[in-house]
Amino acid sequence: MAKQKIPATPSIRRLPSYLHIIRQAEKDGEEYISGTVIANELNLEPIQVRKDLAITGIIGKPKKGYPVHALITAIEHFLGWDSIRDAVLVGVGNLGSALMGYQEFQFHGLNILAAFDKDPKKIGSTVHGVPVLPLDTMELQVRNLGVTMAILTVPSAGAQETADMLVKAGITAIWNFTNVKLKVPDSVVVQKEDLSSGYAMLCVMIQTKKLEGR
Repeated sequence: MAKQKIPATPSIRRLPSYLHIIRQAEKDGEEYISGTVIANELNLEPIQVRKDLAITGIIGKPKKGYPVHALITAIEHFLGWDSIRDAVLVGVGNLGSALMGYQEFQFHGLNILAAFDKDPKKIGSTVHGVPVLPLDTMELQVRNLGVTMAILTVPSAGAQETADMLVKAGITAIWNFTNVKLKVPDSVVVQKEDLSSGYAMLCVMIQTKKLEGR
């Protein structure tokens, strides 16, 4: 069975940036915010912003824009950020540790309950308040915690084996930060984050600016 494709993917990727701007407007005491204001902040076209926001089901008011509080609620509900999602993290290296300390996750409903690693020096410690447990107990611990989401930050060489262990433990959603394309059952969803692609885009932008400055 082919993996289900998510419609409006580019729009979904832009929504968190919109949410950041809208939350700031709320802090500033604004009752309404227009698509044009959001567009100007992000160098986008206003019509694009309005199309993106339309997928959440909210409708703006002519000459006023969108009610700020209702817009925040609509975006958070569409993204599923208005409910808590417990997760575990596997691979407590530099990236894994940084993700555990990323405070923004609390605003997105992501709660990392535990982390797993095979390094004896890390096992038994806590990183940003998250306990680090032995990797060989992961299957039992995941089942006991009742968690269905995992963040994978292990070295690439062990990515597939670790993913297999997670699936066996009952994990149905994997946020994959390795450069390995994981093979998982159709019942498991995987989101692969390629950090090098973002860096590649930045480098091309730098090169473009240099060419423009000649």
